[in-house]
Amino acid sequence: MEHFVQEQSIVRKIWGKSDTILFIFAGASAEFALNKAVDWLYFTGRLPHDPLGRLFSTVAYARAIVFSEKQAAFRAIDSMSAIHANVEAKRGQRIPDWAYRDVLFMLIDYSIRSFEVLERRMTLTEKNEVFYVFNEVGSRMGVQGLPGTFEEWQQMRKEHLHQNMQQSNLTEDLFEQYRKHLGAVRYAILLEAQTLVVPDRVRALLGYRKTSLLHPLLGVYKISRRLGLDWLLKSIVLPADYKKQIMDLDKLPRAHATA
Repeated sequence: MEHFVQEQSIVRKIWGKSDTILFIFAGASAEFALNKAVDWLYFTGRLPHDPLGRLFSTVAYARAIVFSEKQAAFRAIDSMSAIHANVEAKRGQRIPDWAYRDVLFMLIDYSIRSFEVLERRMTLTEKNEVFYVFNEVGSRMGVQGLPGTFEEWQQMRKEHLHQNMQQSNLTEDLFEQYRKHLGAVRYAILLEAQTLVVPDRVRALLGYRKTSLLHPLLGVYKISRRLGLDWLLKSIVLPADYKKQIMDLDKLPRAHATA
């Protein structure tokens, strides 16, 4: 049976661990707040009302794609496209292709950055795998103007970061929602996690330091993982209402188990 992502792919290793996924969405949460198309995320009200719930619903789609056989992955992508089409119909506008590309580019970039922060440097072959998987998602969705190679993506990513990012009142509001839903301590941890993984352009716009306070603790955390104690640390810093969902990120999705 053909899978959308090969079983030995680095993409499955990245999206099969809760800590890597949490860093991916720490970075994306910072960048979403700066994106010029952030008003689309506010249109339905779901993101500001429940940013953590929105995170888990997005993760569910991404993992359904990564861990499914090919046709099941296509159905997940088509379902995602239908949801976006419904939002477009309600608003009477189309989401611009550059905004779709921005989201795909985030998934590529933060998959690589988060793995490298928590694990090791990736090879060019592995980076190409990440690029290919999410580029295929965009192609299936009918997104126009996608890059043809990883090298072309690198250049387009730089251009998008400079053209499509800005501070706005929605930036401030979204960060305030993060703080409200996480609490002061967890919110501070989120900011430090963002500092670890975001590109320089995002760091500059948000006024972040170049070095995160979490950086010296990464070695301790990696040792705790090898000793099986990482969940003791996670239980301290993660919201209690979402602990089960976060633990489930370390398990293969049902779509894969039934494929």
